[in-house]
Amino acid sequence: MKSLADENFLGPAVRVLREQGFDVVWVLEDLPGATDEEVLNQSVVQGRTLLTFDKDFGELAFRKRFAADFGIILFRVPMSSPDEVASIASRVLRSRSDWAGHIAVVSGDRLRMTPLPAAHDR
Repeated sequence: MKSLADENFLGPAVRVLREQGFDVVWVLEDLPGATDEEVLNQSVVQGRTLLTFDKDFGELAFRKRFAADFGIILFRVPMSSPDEVASIASRVLRSRSDWAGHIAVVSGDRLRMTPLPAAHDR
């Protein structure tokens, strides 16, 4: 699975995910200073699931009616340490493969998925 880690995703956690074999592009490296809408557009264009701590992405995806051919994983967990964030992200990413078309909210051991608007709903 290909992912796009938002600017707010911890750099050391991105490195750990890459070391574990995940294909992760980090906004801070490739799109520094990009707006939320630009980040969502890149997620769609590159076919990458967005990893973020920013709840605004879900709201933006619904408000702007972004196509459902990408996914958003919103982490609502403490950013206490990069290793802990990487461990949670790794576990979540390995847990399923149907991220496209959904916004998933990860909090503690709970995962809640909501469908994004379908392309024909726009």
